[in-house]
Amino acid sequence: MRSYLSLIPISAKVHRRQNRMTLLCVIFAVFMVTAIFSMAEMGARMEQSRLSEKHGNFSLLSSLLDSRMGQTLLMTAGVMFLLVLIAGVLMISSSMNSSVAQRTQFFGMMRCIGMSKQQIIRFVRLEALNWCKIAVPIGLVLGILASWALCAALRFLVGEEFSNIPLFGISIIGIISGILVGVITVLLAAGIPAKRAAKVSPVVAVSGNPEPDKMSRHSVHTGFFKIETALGIHHAVAAKKNLFLMTGSFALSIVLFLSFSVLIDFVDHLMPQSAAASDIDISSSDGTNTIDSDMAQMLTNMEGVKQVYGRRSSFNVAAGLEGDTTLSSTVDLVSFDDFDLKALQKDGTLRWGSDLSKVYGDSGYALATWDRKSPWDIGDTILVGNEEITIAGLLKYDPFSGDGLTKGKITLITSGETFTRLTGITDYSLIMVQTTSNATDEDVAAICQIVEENGYTMNDKRDQRTSGTYFAFVACVYAFLGIITLVTVLNIVNSIAMSVSARIKQYGAMRAVGLDGHQISKMILAEAFTYAFWGCVIGCMIGLPLSKILYDFLIINHFPYAVWNLPIGALAIIVLFVIAAAVLAAYSPAKRIQTISVTETINEL
Repeated sequence: MRSYLSLIPISAKVHRRQNRMTLLCVIFAVFMVTAIFSMAEMGARMEQSRLSEKHGNFSLLSSLLDSRMGQTLLMTAGVMFLLVLIAGVLMISSSMNSSVAQRTQFFGMMRCIGMSKQQIIRFVRLEALNWCKIAVPIGLVLGILASWALCAALRFLVGEEFSNIPLFGISIIGIISGILVGVITVLLAAGIPAKRAAKVSPVVAVSGNPEPDKMSRHSVHTGFFKIETALGIHHAVAAKKNLFLMTGSFALSIVLFLSFSVLIDFVDHLMPQSAAASDIDISSSDGTNTIDSDMAQMLTNMEGVKQVYGRRSSFNVAAGLEGDTTLSSTVDLVSFDDFDLKALQKDGTLRWGSDLSKVYGDSGYALATWDRKSPWDIGDTILVGNEEITIAGLLKYDPFSGDGLTKGKITLITSGETFTRLTGITDYSLIMVQTTSNATDEDVAAICQIVEENGYTMNDKRDQRTSGTYFAFVACVYAFLGIITLVTVLNIVNSIAMSVSARIKQYGAMRAVGLDGHQISKMILAEAFTYAFWGCVIGCMIGLPLSKILYDFLIINHFPYAVWNLPIGALAIIVLFVIAAAVLAAYSPAKRIQTISVTETINEL
């Protein structure tokens, strides 16, 4: 043997089982970054090509750098990259720390034959880097293949706006980023485990027992808990570094979940998907209510038409607010057909407490647009002419303004019957048409002919559909969330299993003095739940403020009508998932201990 470093490949083979989670975590980090950056570059190439065809010599990069939205997206990508990097470091550190704990005697023996502390540190770091030779290429290949698969799915399944996306593009940025994140995460993650390995005393190699200064010097306080539960909690909190890493793994899953959830909200605002989104708009030449109401029925019976609905409008109608009977104020009135009203409910556009059922038919109720500065509320009454209209619900924003803000102007949305009673108007100012999925250009041309014959204006909006882009983006985000969650769970399960394995002799001694298998299981479960509890606490303490910051930066800066709300649904999902992960993590080690004899556990190396 020429050098102690020659032991690294041998150690890697011998301890393959202990290090497999480390390998998986490195693959995960490289895969995530490679896939994300590759997809970003493919999307940029597609958009560059499209804009160049449309505007000639066009630079997408300079456009992104010059626009506030582009700068926001780039900074958000940087934040997501940083979160993935932190996730990789924590998971790899946790896995390596558990691996080092299981090889205490090995490092003690290395000290016995003359290795210094610095050589041990170098050994652990180089051993970790050795895994990069396998993990980084696998992560790169998986990331590239994932980007190809996504591009193919977008091009052939979604089509439309993704028809020009490159199929087998190679992203140099994605590859370089993947390599860098793989090497950097390993180097950062190996720091603590390497120092821990260097502190192992040669005495450990001879005795096979923990170092005296590492042994518990205090009795375990049971408090309100049974002895097995108290011991499980003690095992979790006694090892501070392990507690930090395990708690960090749980907390990070919550932070990542809440952060990526903001991206879903962002795309919801950027590309709102409404059940009432139209493919064809028909309007009068001067924007007044001059479209014959019979036109809607005529269009309904035509080929390729799925749904027809119309709106009437009346602006600056004299009204009295807050008990004003002098009608010194004005409101805008807009009528929605039943289909249009139902779409508001489906889209989640209504604020909590709204009662849409009161608005249907000929009623004295209406919906009102709203923003954070609006003084009106549900239940307020507005005098329109000589009739009192009660606000039955509020929209989360003003859909009739460019920025979603009301600017102090009330717009009342009524049913068609209520609108006609208040104004006497029966004709439409706007008719909207949704076409079927198999509608042909000939079908649209027939609609256009009827519209032109009646002197109206038609706007074909089919090429403005964003549903494909929306669902593709959402699917990608959820896919990455799923991968993050899966790897986090696997890391937690592996770390707890290895932590239990490192104390197998202790559990054997406990069984020898009278603890049964059920009590041992409760002990392990209590340890796992301690990690989960503190992970949830820390994850919420970090994740919720970060979610608010990202929401303000990414959404409110560009959509001022948006309001951040506590993500109760997302939080409940991820907390329940964390609890399930804790139970799953404790199950396998507990079952293993119960299946081996007391003698085997005591004699286990």
